[in-house]
Amino acid sequence: MQLLEVRKLHFNPAVPPVLDGVSLRIEPGQTVGLCGPGASGKSLLLKILCGLVRPEGGRVEIDGLDLCTCSSAALRAVQSRIGMLFQNNALFDSMTVADNVSFPLRQRAIQQGIRLDEAYVRQLVHERLRAVGLADHADKLPSQLSGGQRKRVALARAVMTRPELIIYDEPTAGLDPVTTARIYDLLRRERDETGATVIIVSSDVEALMSFAPRMVMLYRGCLRYDGPTDAMANSPDPVVRQFVRGELEGPL
Repeated sequence: MQLLEVRKLHFNPAVPPVLDGVSLRIEPGQTVGLCGPGASGKSLLLKILCGLVRPEGGRVEIDGLDLCTCSSAALRAVQSRIGMLFQNNALFDSMTVADNVSFPLRQRAIQQGIRLDEAYVRQLVHERLRAVGLADHADKLPSQLSGGQRKRVALARAVMTRPELIIYDEPTAGLDPVTTARIYDLLRRERDETGATVIIVSSDVEALMSFAPRMVMLYRGCLRYDGPTDAMANSPDPVVRQFVRGELEGPL
């Protein structure tokens, strides 16, 4: 995955707009934390970045291809190189854990007209589940798992194809501190092993800042901070400083 560039994104031109002229430039291999108050446009931005939602204005370019105007075939080709962990996990209830994890690989094979070796698929699924500590749960349904286990299944699925760009939307939402620490350990290991570009949203600002060397903050649809994590608390923008310190008041 080469350069990811976002130019003047607009969505829902109202007062205030959900996204209002957001621009970003993310180099290959970077880890970027995306934060901000609730309803500031974070999850929407992630969906636009992976082509699930088209903005009403602006561009999203990956390797020079504009995801907002490209053909469906070109978009699918780019999406096959992106892994995403959704905020609600988005597991298929009727599929086993193993089938959920193998889903991205099978979809990519269909798109490319490739016949998969089932022994290879089973081995790869086992490796991904073992990495998240769930090798013995392959035949279970998501409903038979705890919240933390479902999150780990979703993580295994997101990295199944070793994507060049991985997007994590609230990977530890609703989890206890021990499980949260374990999830971040998994994210670090995956990042270090693959060198993938990572974009991550989390409401746990402290954990997010310990994971991502670069932070981006959205506030009321606008980009209020984009820079080194260790400089964020001393930003000249009072809104940014107050958010990092947990002092942001008033309507969000």
